[in-house]
Amino acid sequence: MRVVLGFGARSTATAADVEALLPTFTGDVVLAVSTVDARVDLAAELASRHGWEVVTHPASALAAVEVPNPSPRVAAHTGTPSVAEAAALLTARAAASTSPPSAGPAAPSSAGSGATVPGRSDVPLPAKTLVTTTALYGPAVLVVARQSSAVATLAVAAVAPEVTVVGIGADGLESVSPAGRAAIAGATVVFGSGRQLDLAAVTAKRVEWPSPLVPALPRLLAEHHADRVVVLASGDPTYYGIGSTLVRLLGAAHVHVVPHPSSVSLACARLGWAQDDVEVVSAVGRSVDALRRVLHNGRRVLVLSSGAATPPSVAAILAETGFGDSTVTVLESLGGPDERIHHDVTAARPLNVVAVDCRGSGAALTPGLADDSYSSDGQLTKREIRAVTLAALGPRPGELLWDVGAGSGSIAIEWLRAHRSCRAVAVERDPVRAERVTANARTLGVPHLSTVVGAAPGALDGLAPSEAIPDAVFIGGGFTAAGVFERCWSALRPGGRLVVNAVTVASERLVAELHETHGGSLTRIAVQRAAPVGGFLAWRPMMPVTQWVVWK
Repeated sequence: MRVVLGFGARSTATAADVEALLPTFTGDVVLAVSTVDARVDLAAELASRHGWEVVTHPASALAAVEVPNPSPRVAAHTGTPSVAEAAALLTARAAASTSPPSAGPAAPSSAGSGATVPGRSDVPLPAKTLVTTTALYGPAVLVVARQSSAVATLAVAAVAPEVTVVGIGADGLESVSPAGRAAIAGATVVFGSGRQLDLAAVTAKRVEWPSPLVPALPRLLAEHHADRVVVLASGDPTYYGIGSTLVRLLGAAHVHVVPHPSSVSLACARLGWAQDDVEVVSAVGRSVDALRRVLHNGRRVLVLSSGAATPPSVAAILAETGFGDSTVTVLESLGGPDERIHHDVTAARPLNVVAVDCRGSGAALTPGLADDSYSSDGQLTKREIRAVTLAALGPRPGELLWDVGAGSGSIAIEWLRAHRSCRAVAVERDPVRAERVTANARTLGVPHLSTVVGAAPGALDGLAPSEAIPDAVFIGGGFTAAGVFERCWSALRPGGRLVVNAVTVASERLVAELHETHGGSLTRIAVQRAAPVGGFLAWRPMMPVTQWVVWK
């Protein structure tokens, strides 16, 4: 397999710093080392040690490349939100192209001519040093998305094939479109599950999906970059399917999708349900506890099953949440010769979809769930304060929240309940409370909450790149600890917002000081609840909260 090594490095980084990140590629061929043009000297030094080519790109070209983990901080320093990943992808795409770049490479420099790295007369340039402003073309994939140290980041990209994704049903080739059949017949290699490959009667080279699939997919694609690749997918490939994953990896221009009716459309057709009025929950590679979030009286839900164990799990959740009177239908092998529809969750075959016609009450969609919705030891943002806090944080689809000092996790949980695409990291130093946060998230239908055990700010340093740049930050506990605000503020993306609920005198004093330097708004929230006093009702005040909201 041919690979491109892309790197980004601070001004203090040396060639040894970058080499320390080099992974081991058994049998792999390095095409080039690639970076932003400002680091051509370091790239050339690396290349001279290993006999690689150098390819550099201006920041403006790198900024046009979509990468999984863009960084505003990198963009502020270099003019592009990514160097390593973008440089590796851009150079690999150039290698995949059969046509030259629109703005072609400069003439190669030869080490034999006596040329040396600028400022380093002791380091000769490699045999070929290319400085190019290549456009975006050709498919490529990140085999190693990111390896980082304090001073350098490395990414590895490889040439990838154009891919055709063909949707297939339980009846095999019978209902596949002519375009899909032609793609399968013309393929040199076909990826899919064993069942799908058998259904399609594949005669080309067969590659069964490994488990887990997603981590292995980039390398599989790169290893077959010279093939005509077809990927088989159940139903509609872009509806909770492999098609969407491939588009994220290769870009829409390099993935041709031949759809088939999805299991959702087939299930709705059998049940007479309006497809645009149905909630869909996937239990394939995900927790079925996400079902809990969408249970409401009169709603219709389809659960995409991960196997025969899913229908009993659905029934157990319904019983636990007060929806035991709901009608549950199991639809098996939809569209196939052995299609079956029944209501016995204990007798389900592996290939099934579960339909739920909900009968029960369900939790409100607005923020401020009842306090007893949460298991807690008292470290809980009370419902009135919680509703105001969620309004200040303002969750939007796809955004990431840091809930620092999570307590029982209520802020992060209700952030996630706002929209199924919202993401959140709950940071809690107490391990028992952290377990409680995870349990509360599962109970309230957002099992994808990421819980980190540890004290801020240190616990924030080990987050995955996809969780490292929040759109919003809530600091509920540990606000006065040294470095907590500074760490959260520096990570917050430009345009993001930070909310602090201060209760103690010390935290209020710090809020007042930070408000003077950073601006924002201050709100004093005082809540009183009626409670019995003898034979009468009286007002019992809760601890007042000073809320600071600031936008970056």
